[in-house]
Amino acid sequence: MLDKNGIAKRIAQEVEDGYYVNLGIGIPTLVANYVREDISVEFQSENGILGMGPFPFEGEEDADLINAGKQTITALPGASYFDSATSFAMIRGKHVDLTILGAMEVAENGDIANWKIPGKMVKGMGGAMDLVASAENIIVAMMHTNRAGESKLLKKCSLPLTGVGCVKKIVTNLAVLEVVEGGFLLLERAPGVTVDEIKTATEGNLIIKGEVIEMNV
Repeated sequence: MLDKNGIAKRIAQEVEDGYYVNLGIGIPTLVANYVREDISVEFQSENGILGMGPFPFEGEEDADLINAGKQTITALPGASYFDSATSFAMIRGKHVDLTILGAMEVAENGDIANWKIPGKMVKGMGGAMDLVASAENIIVAMMHTNRAGESKLLKKCSLPLTGVGCVKKIVTNLAVLEVVEGGFLLLERAPGVTVDEIKTATEGNLIIKGEVIEMNV
C-alpha cells in the first residue's frame, strides 16, 4: 500500500519530457518532487506561475512565492509570473499537457467530484472546473477509500460534480486504474496489495484483464 508520497512518485512516472503540467491541491503538489532529473517539465499553477520547482527546505521558504493551495514553493530558473487572466487563458486554450488533481469521488464513467461537500463551507471551486473542462489528459491522485472505509471509486458520484466524463487515469494508495468504457480497468496494484483487496475497495465496475503487475515505485 502506498502513502501520499508513493502516489506522487507513481504519478511522476506519467510526466513526459516537454510537458506543461498543472498540479492541483493536496497529493498532486508532491509530484514536482519526484519528476525525473533527465527531463524538462514546466509546472503551472493557476494563481499565476509557470516554472514551479519542488517545495523549499525548511528555513528557506519565501512567503511571497506560493501555489494555488497557498503553500510555499520554489521557482526554477526562467520561471515567469502573470495574472489570473493569463493563467486561465493558458488553461482554457488547452496549452496544459497534463492536469493532476485530487478527488473526493470518481465515477466509473470518468465523472469527478472534488470541490464541495453539501453542508460544509468552502471558499469556492477555484480553478478545478476550468481545468477539467479544458484538459484532455487528467490523472487523479486520491485515496481508494474514505476514512470510514467506503469506496471513493463509484458507479455514480454522490457529491456535486466538478466535471463529466473527463478523468483518464487514477492512482490511489492501492492501484493504478484507467477509465475505459464499462468501468475502471485495473492496470497495476500497489506493493503488498492483492487484486481481491482492490475489488473489495472498489464500488464501481472493476475490469481485470490477465495478470495485474505490481507498481514500480
